[in-house]
Amino acid sequence: MPSTWMLDLTLATAALAVALALRPWRAVGAAGPPWPWLAWAAVLPLMWGADRYAAMPIVQPLSGAALLVLCAGWPLAILALVPVAAVTGWMGDLGWAEGLHRGVWLGAVPATLTLGLGALVRRALPHHLFIYILGRGFFATLLAATLAGAGAMLLSPLPAGLSAEDLLLARGLAASGEAFITGMLVAIFVAYRPHWLATYSDRLYLQPLL
Repeated sequence: MPSTWMLDLTLATAALAVALALRPWRAVGAAGPPWPWLAWAAVLPLMWGADRYAAMPIVQPLSGAALLVLCAGWPLAILALVPVAAVTGWMGDLGWAEGLHRGVWLGAVPATLTLGLGALVRRALPHHLFIYILGRGFFATLLAATLAGAGAMLLSPLPAGLSAEDLLLARGLAASGEAFITGMLVAIFVAYRPHWLATYSDRLYLQPLL
């Protein structure tokens, strides 16, 4: 990605600097990070490099960054995405520029959009269980993945035989699939393992919907 690597490097450096400045490891207990979000982070290289492993083009690999943010919080998610990008680049033999590009547009950008959209949902809508599941688990993921995919599309050459409209539609459909998976998992976690979600609190969200 010779035309975009400087932008990618700038965005990645800025996100990592802010995450480090917040020192999120202070919130991690003596037992270490919770295993569910570590397991999810370990799965992400398989999602990010699916096109290379399958040896076929994919319009937009699934990101998984939104669920990582909901489980771990934005700062820890950003730190976890660094080894995810490195492993993806190594496993897929992508080269450092493409690995960085995926780390930014499948990781840091949708993660940051998820944070911003989640804050908007929390401020603008009632604090209720279903608002959290649908607003933050589904719709915020859908918008974050769609916007990140559109941003990456603007910075990359179009695949042969596809128009910008076709590619945007395809990336919107891929984002819908990711939003469905994330929303479903968030609903399950809220019902059975709410402590797996760093962004969820019974005190805040178990209120009657007025």
